[in-house]
Amino acid sequence: MTDPLDPRPSTPENLSGQAPAPAPQPVPAPAPAPAPAPATKPTASLLRNHNYRLFLVAQLSGGTGVWMLRLSQDWLVLQLTQSPAAVGIVVALQFLPLLAFGPMGGVIADRHDKRRLVMGAQGTAAVLAAVLASLTIAGLVTVPLLYGFAFLLGCVAVIDQPARQVLVNELVGDSMLRSAISTNNALNQLSGMVGPAVAGVLIHQVGQGWAFAANAVLCLVVVALFALMRTREMMRVPVVARAKGQLREGARYILDRPRLLWVVLLAGLMGAFGMNGPVVLAAFADFEWQTGSGGFGLYNSVSAVGGLVGAVAAARLRALRVRTVVLGASIFAVAEGLGALSPNHAAFLVMLAVIGAATMFFLTSAATYVQLSAAPKVRGRVMAFYMPLLLGGHAAGGLIQGAFTEHLGVRGGLVLTGVCALVGTGVVALALRGRGGRDAAELD
Repeated sequence: MTDPLDPRPSTPENLSGQAPAPAPQPVPAPAPAPAPAPATKPTASLLRNHNYRLFLVAQLSGGTGVWMLRLSQDWLVLQLTQSPAAVGIVVALQFLPLLAFGPMGGVIADRHDKRRLVMGAQGTAAVLAAVLASLTIAGLVTVPLLYGFAFLLGCVAVIDQPARQVLVNELVGDSMLRSAISTNNALNQLSGMVGPAVAGVLIHQVGQGWAFAANAVLCLVVVALFALMRTREMMRVPVVARAKGQLREGARYILDRPRLLWVVLLAGLMGAFGMNGPVVLAAFADFEWQTGSGGFGLYNSVSAVGGLVGAVAAARLRALRVRTVVLGASIFAVAEGLGALSPNHAAFLVMLAVIGAATMFFLTSAATYVQLSAAPKVRGRVMAFYMPLLLGGHAAGGLIQGAFTEHLGVRGGLVLTGVCALVGTGVVALALRGRGGRDAAELD
């Protein structure tokens, strides 16, 4: 029986005398998820890095100095010889050491402290630039001497370039490497805008010797900035112990990865048939438009403005694939040919900006792809094959472009190199066509 005093309503459980089941408890509503923290832009994160900030200032200072030296050197050779082929020779000598000895520079970079290597290379470059400045100001410089200094500065680059490329990774780590490379290239283009403009003014006002002297000072600025880096904050990659076959190991690493191999070869191709600005722009300034050293500086600066746009565009890519690199090379080759056909000076300036943008889009995407495709322990050696092919191709390209210009004229030579670059890019695209899968650098 039920208890008449029991206040609970009659239920089957009460009627049967069994204890009632506990009443179900309401399920609490889930707490609202915390609002996501605002995303930090990669560039902002990079700029909070003390060492990377110093690196960027060093890149701007050193890059400005290099542009000043190269423009002054190329223009001085042209004025002494009146020969685009001679300019091609001095350009070739700047990059020939990288082609011949570049891979060994990568082995050295993997074995030693990259920061100290760059400091030593820049100190040596400062001494060479100071000697060249003194000879030029004293009126003792000759074309053979300019050839010799170009070769010696190229030897300095054998140590500087691979070490500098890999050092970026130690400053920012793999996660920020892509953004760092894009930022570096954008800054290099900024220095490419400033350097030629300043060099043009110095050449016109006081002569090439003082432009060489300014480069020597800027090299010392780079040494000082690298000395101020906090080494304890760097993400050190363990140095590789000396052993036989390390250079061969780097080559085998590239050969075993067909996509990486084709990107490296494409860089060499573009260096040979595309990136011959010193020869082309000097010839256009002197023979085609008759704008002199001021025009030569202007053309380099306009190209650098376009390059800044191209570097920023490459930095904004959400995915990095081989076809992106090939696309950049194709646009560059087409723009080069169209630039040669410009009907007037204004159209030529516009096409220079387009060529500069396509150049840096290609260089940024290619360099990022190669670095992210390589394991940290072999990255220096991989870059030491990439950079010599790119800049060594540039050395061969200086001779090729100079010869084409001598025999076909300024416009005809540029059209022919554009066609060669486009055909070569097409061959690479066909070789890559149909390869399935993705490799490590293809990031979404």
